Amino acid sequence: MRYLVVSDIHGSEDSAEKVKALFETKKYDKIICLGDLLYHGPRNDIPKNYNPKKVISIFNKLKDNILMVQGNCEAYVDSMVLDFPYFESSALDYNGIMIYMTHGHFINPEHPLNVSSGVVLYGHTHIYKKTLVDSVLYLNPGSMTLPKEGTSRSYGEIVDSTFRVFDLEDNLIFEVKLK
Repeated sequence: MRYLVVSDIHGSEDSAEKVKALFETKKYDKIICLGDLLYHGPRNDIPKNYNPKKVISIFNKLKDNILMVQGNCEAYVDSMVLDFPYFESSALDYNGIMIYMTHGHFINPEHPLNVSSGVVLYGHTHIYKKTLVDSVLYLNPGSMTLPKEGTSRSYGEIVDSTFRVFDLEDNLIFEVKLK
């Protein structure tokens, strides 16, 4: 399986269109969305091309290919307009590697998940990062829309047991083997 890993789109039509284009051109099997899909939240400026209704339309067309976890900016009403479910957290087995998915506002390298091994995908900070805590690898693809601390807009992928982060011009930022 080939996964596109995105986080923190925050209602940006431009970022949603980029997700759709990446999914189609790079032929990913699934999109893992680590939350904060529609709204910008009170701590962020309104993103360029802010259009949550268009983001809904774009993502609903991809509904059969999305695994999404709830971010801190998701609202109850989102479940009424999105044609796919999202969960507080989720997990999947990727070639024998347990991958845990969370937004990152509760579980992150500073507040680790109580597991002895595996990979935790998280967003929330808007900063791409790889961190090893004991034997658990924490991976953040950064933000598609509102990067912070001088990072660029970015996304991740999981292909052939490797996690890679790219900027939106497809320059490789980092990669790490999952096993």
